[in-house]
Amino acid sequence: MKLLIASDIHGSAVWCKKLVDAFMKEGADKLVLLGDILYHGPRNPLPDGYSPKDVFGMLNPLADRIIAVRGNCDSEVDQMVLAFNISSDYGDIFADGVHIAISHGHRTVPPLGKGDVYITGHTHVPLNVAEKEGYLHLNPGSVSLPKEDSAHGYILFDGGKFVFKDLN
Repeated sequence: MKLLIASDIHGSAVWCKKLVDAFMKEGADKLVLLGDILYHGPRNPLPDGYSPKDVFGMLNPLADRIIAVRGNCDSEVDQMVLAFNISSDYGDIFADGVHIAISHGHRTVPPLGKGDVYITGHTHVPLNVAEKEGYLHLNPGSVSLPKEDSAHGYILFDGGKFVFKDLN
């Protein structure tokens, strides 16, 4: 199963369009969104092309191909306009023999076993760390508001491998 994994769109229609284009170009089976989809949050600047309405307009047609979790900036009203579920703080994906646990990253780490992969967003900074508990912790960074000089990025999971990619 091919997964495109991204986080922190924060209502940017400009970067959401690039994400959807990458999803189509990569030929991914599922688009995994790690939260903070429509709202930019009180600590973030407005991202390029801020238009939550356009963002849900681009994502809703893909609803049957989206797996998503709630971020700290996602709200009940966001769920009302999105055609896919963002009500859970955690999710589990089993693909190509790999257990992938997903969360936005602002909650406690769920129970994980050796060999599991835990993918979070929230920090807007890419991460690839083997944790002492035996699981791999990944973060794709942010689609629209990358921090610490990182790229506008995502992760592609294909054939059991995780590859960090740049939307530019």
